[in-house]
Amino acid sequence: MPRKPSAMTKTQVAAELAQTLDIPKKAAALIFEEITNLAVRETKKNGVFQLPGIGKLTKAQRKERWGRNPATGEKIKIAAKTVVKMRLSKAFKEAVVR
Repeated sequence: MPRKPSAMTKTQVAAELAQTLDIPKKAAALIFEEITNLAVRETKKNGVFQLPGIGKLTKAQRKERWGRNPATGEKIKIAAKTVVKMRLSKAFKEAVVR
C-alpha cells in the first residue's frame, strides 16, 4: 500500500527557502519565524493578515450552539469562541487545482 505524502516540516521549509534564495539556513529559518510572528501579531491586533499570493487569515467569532456527545448521544451546549480562518486567494486555488 503506498504511503500518504506528509507535509513539509519547518526545517524542510527553511532549507528550501535557503536553497532557492541562496542564503544560509539560519537566515531562512529566521525569515520564516518572523513571518509567522508577524501573522500572529497582526491577526491578533487587527483581526486580519494577508499573505499576498496565498490568502488571508481572519479572526472570527463563533456563536454558542448545541451539539451532541457522540459517546452518549446527550445534547450539550458548545460555548461561543474566537477562531481563526484562512481564506485562500483565487490565484492560489487555481494554481493548485489545475
